[in-house]
Amino acid sequence: QVQLVESGGGLVQAGGSLRLSCAASGSIFRINSMGWYRQAPGKQRESVAVFSSGGTTNYADSVKGRFTISRDNAKNTVYLEMNSLKPEDTAVYYCGLTYLTYRYVVYDSWGQGTQVTVSS
Repeated sequence: QVQLVESGGGLVQAGGSLRLSCAASGSIFRINSMGWYRQAPGKQRESVAVFSSGGTTNYADSVKGRFTISRDNAKNTVYLEMNSLKPEDTAVYYCGLTYLTYRYVVYDSWGQGTQVTVSS
């Protein structure tokens, strides 16, 4: 069973910065994709920044130039550096992972979520 442990988040003023981290542990043969998603009150969950299996990185248009995703493959960890935060970035941020087990079965896993609140 795979676990995702998130850290970071909190309350920050507009224009400020925060850094999120997410570490995956468990029986992972290969990570297909890993990244960050968010869900604001009354809205659907959306992709924020994700590493795909092809090695590409996809950012939501709303965060391009402000957010940067990075990873430490040896630790199965991804980070999200969030700069120039805006009130509209307020949401619960989730780490999401798609991985292949040693039995070649693909699973999705989600972190517990971490609240990011940006005050104006």
